[in-house]
Amino acid sequence: MYYFYILQCADNKRYYGYTNNLKRRLAEHRVGKNISTKRRRPLKVVYYETCDSKDAAVAREKQFKQGRTRRSTIDKLINEFPPERLAEFQ
Repeated sequence: MYYFYILQCADNKRYYGYTNNLKRRLAEHRVGKNISTKRRRPLKVVYYETCDSKDAAVAREKQFKQGRTRRSTIDKLINEFPPERLAEFQ
C-alpha cells in the first residue's frame, strides 16, 4: 500500500508527496531530511489517501503538483477530511 499526502507548511504553502510508509516519511520531514520542506517547518499533515500501487500514488501526486487539481477542490478535500484520521500523524 502507498499513500499520497499533503502537508501544510509554515509558509502557508503546501507540499504534495507519496510514500509507502506515511509515519516514517512524516518523521523525516519533521527532522529536516527533505530539502523541499526543511526550511518550511513546522509541517502539518492535512490530508492523505491510500493507493493500491506506487504508480497510482505517483499519478495522484502529479495531478496536484502539475496544477491539474483546482485549488478549490484541494481546499474542499482538506476541509472535509476527518480530523480523527489525522490524529495519529500529528
